[in-house]
Amino acid sequence: MNRSLLRYTAYVQLALAILFACGCAPTQPFFLGETPDLEYYLQSATQIEYPDVDVASLPDTTQTLRPLTIGNHDYQFWNLPLEEAVSIALANAKFFVTTSGIAEARQNVADQFISGTADQFGSIYDVAIQQSTTQSVPLTVDSSGNRTLPRGVLRANQVGGVEDALAEFDAQASGFMSYSNTDRPNNSPVAATEADDFTLQQAISKRLATGGVATLRNQMVYGSNNLREIAPNLRTVDSDYTVSIEAQVQQPLMRNRGTLINRIPVVLASLNADVSIAEYEIQLRNLVRDVEVAYWDLYVSYRNVATSIIGRNSAIATAQFARLALENGTGTRQELAQAVEQYYQFRGALESSIAGSNLPGADRQGVYGAERRLRELLGISPTDGRLIRPIDEPSIARLEYDWNESVAQALYLSPELRQTKTRIKQQDLELISAKNQILPEVNLSLLYRWVGVGDHLGPPSGSSVAPVLPGSSALDTLTTGNFQEGAIRLEVTPAAFGARRELARIRNAKLRLARERANLQEKERLLVSRLSDSVAKVATHYQLVQTNAQRWQAAEQEVEARLAEFKNGRSPVNVVLQSQQRRAQAQIDYYRALAEYNKSLNYVDYLKGTMLANNNIVLREGPWNKKAYWDALERARERSAGHELQYGVTRPGVVRTGPLRDAASAAAIIGSGTATHGETIVPDGVMLNDPLGLNLDPYRSPVEINDQPLSEMGDRPADLLNPIDGSNIQTMPTPAPSIQSIPTPPSVMLNQSTQSNPAKWQTSEKVKAVSYSDSAPIEYAPQPVRRKAIPQ
Repeated sequence: MNRSLLRYTAYVQLALAILFACGCAPTQPFFLGETPDLEYYLQSATQIEYPDVDVASLPDTTQTLRPLTIGNHDYQFWNLPLEEAVSIALANAKFFVTTSGIAEARQNVADQFISGTADQFGSIYDVAIQQSTTQSVPLTVDSSGNRTLPRGVLRANQVGGVEDALAEFDAQASGFMSYSNTDRPNNSPVAATEADDFTLQQAISKRLATGGVATLRNQMVYGSNNLREIAPNLRTVDSDYTVSIEAQVQQPLMRNRGTLINRIPVVLASLNADVSIAEYEIQLRNLVRDVEVAYWDLYVSYRNVATSIIGRNSAIATAQFARLALENGTGTRQELAQAVEQYYQFRGALESSIAGSNLPGADRQGVYGAERRLRELLGISPTDGRLIRPIDEPSIARLEYDWNESVAQALYLSPELRQTKTRIKQQDLELISAKNQILPEVNLSLLYRWVGVGDHLGPPSGSSVAPVLPGSSALDTLTTGNFQEGAIRLEVTPAAFGARRELARIRNAKLRLARERANLQEKERLLVSRLSDSVAKVATHYQLVQTNAQRWQAAEQEVEARLAEFKNGRSPVNVVLQSQQRRAQAQIDYYRALAEYNKSLNYVDYLKGTMLANNNIVLREGPWNKKAYWDALERARERSAGHELQYGVTRPGVVRTGPLRDAASAAAIIGSGTATHGETIVPDGVMLNDPLGLNLDPYRSPVEINDQPLSEMGDRPADLLNPIDGSNIQTMPTPAPSIQSIPTPPSVMLNQSTQSNPAKWQTSEKVKAVSYSDSAPIEYAPQPVRRKAIPQ
């Protein structure tokens, strides 16, 4: 019976062994409690899914109105000064929708921003993020609770902020408990060795600014064994407690010694913060520059609309004269068709100047596109029922710069150069650190220990039982101070023979420093070159303003003369039309030159580093927590009450010269430059010696232009595209007669409603004046631009 049971048991064991060896994995396993809906089953692993993010969209995003187009003029004017535009942009800016660098003109980066990441563009959070960045290497201690010594020349501290670098000097507490039991047979009279061991350790260790490590350690060790059974005379009690308090100081004597070398990571982290602040200033400065450029671009777009209106109205008046001449038998159909063709040309230019167009030669943005571009920079909705209208007129005053002072300001105030100089200081500190690592590593360790041993741990009670007798207390023995120990250890580890790695590190640091210095010199040279170009463009653009003003004035006189000759039949209509085109081009060229002149003035301040100051923009530190001010005051009191030691625990060498000064101090810091050798010729003697003998002396005295600011062109949108009334015609530069007294041309040429009946071309039937076919109510059209004639 027993043999059969053993045989069956062996069979079962063999079957189980085969089953485990071969495996058992059915394709359709059976599960208890299975539900038919299979709610956790996913048919694909890489399908497109939407992230579960709950971020509220801005009202300017979700509540924007339909865009302004040729068929939608439903808005009111928003008269916006330049200063207010800059203020709005700064108030709304969380991200700076701009690029780094000192480019004179930047493309719209909205497309790049949409497809980019937050790290690619500057924001108001960058400085705080850099200061709160930490490294992944934790503070470490050894088995004795001592903080490890510095990590050599690794630049890990430079990755984080100042607080992260200062964390290297934080005190680190540590502790452990260990218990072990021994129960082992022996080849001795005692059958087995039995022992219990328990260890409890607590320590606090701090790294010092001098490079050393100070540690305070408390340890309690309990031991119990059966050795008294083997040799009763070797132990007086079966178990004992050993309590010790240790104070240990480890100090490097050569490598990594001193406050300068140990505070380098902290200074590097603070210099990284300076680099981040300079980058923040660059992004902010570029945003202000882009806002002003967009503001003047929008101003030119408005003036382009005004020019197109004047050209269109002049074309209407000319077509009416041609129609009257045709009816009187003094004109031809060709002249009338040519006049009407120019009307449509100006009409197309007007449409492009309002809404923009991608056609060659047309205004790509127009008023609506330039206004949307400005809104992008202001951080507001693209359409909100208002149309921004610049009411600040560009400056026509002539401005000259002190070249030596401008160079000094650019070299001192440029944030790009300040960034490079900060990196040079970082490389200086890196070179100091690299040179320190070639020194031998000589570490001195001092240990002092108080010890107490007793039969019981017991609180200190002043017992007279001597250690280690039955009834003695370990804490009593410790507090008597009769048992004290000390240790001194000196470790010497010189550099490897040849020190090739250390020497290569020093050479690498020197080369990096030399490269940064050469980089600074080239940046300064190129910056002055860009400044020279910008100052030259200021003079050029100012002269172009005066030249185009004279050109505009001459074109106005030509139009008047040509039109008078055409009315008297002494000049063909094409000559009048060409003169009107030249006048329109001269007018828009004048405003473009005026806008570019103001952009050039801004760009000079941009390169000099005075643009933010001239716009009353100051970068200051925001408020801290109240405790931070209390801590700073306490540290200041500590320093004022102490004595400065030249070779003591003080701050490292000077890495900064103090706060950034104003532009007036730049010349005293950088230098005022040298005088130019050679003959200096005033512009009057070179540029204004006109061979025609005309009065062309506008360089010192600007040309008087009786212009009308945009802010005086009405308070509501009305009649931009149909300004055919006596009041508007009277204010046009072209001396056209009243429309009511002249037969209007037939609608076959100026209106699309008579295309089906071309016979009306020969009739003298009066039709309505030209009106733009628009689905929007005409009362919502923008206010027409009124101008006064330039004085002769």
